[in-house]
Amino acid sequence: MEREGAEAKLMSKVIDLLRAKGRTVHTIGKTATVFEAISKMVAKNVGALVVLDEGTPCGLITERDYLRRIAVEGRSSKTTFVTEIMSPNLVYVDPDTGVDECMSLMTHRRIRHLPVLESGHLVGIISIGDAVKSMARESATQVDELIGYVQGRHG
Repeated sequence: MEREGAEAKLMSKVIDLLRAKGRTVHTIGKTATVFEAISKMVAKNVGALVVLDEGTPCGLITERDYLRRIAVEGRSSKTTFVTEIMSPNLVYVDPDTGVDECMSLMTHRRIRHLPVLESGHLVGIISIGDAVKSMARESATQVDELIGYVQGRHG
């Protein structure tokens, strides 16, 4: 019975990730140019920006969008608008979503970033790297606990 409680406690949620990494989300307006978006990504050292329409999240623009829709297609980032290349069907989670569920969602949808919305408001963003680090920490903790249990250091 104690084991189940310990395992349940280890299952991290998005809110736990946000507490650890912070809630900073870099955004850009939907009428900005792709050049402005890429410049902001470089300046902030991030791989994605949440696109806003009058303050409401409406999409996501990523480095991958740039490569596929600007670089490969030979378009100009200075004359192309964010809305022309962003991913418009925003896939998001809420703070109570489990990290394992986020990993599954990102793997299934082939995405690397998940905005976090609470009551329709943007409260954070997590990346696949954030989720992997969290799951690795949980695995290491579980291994340590099992070793302690086997060695009789439980209690």
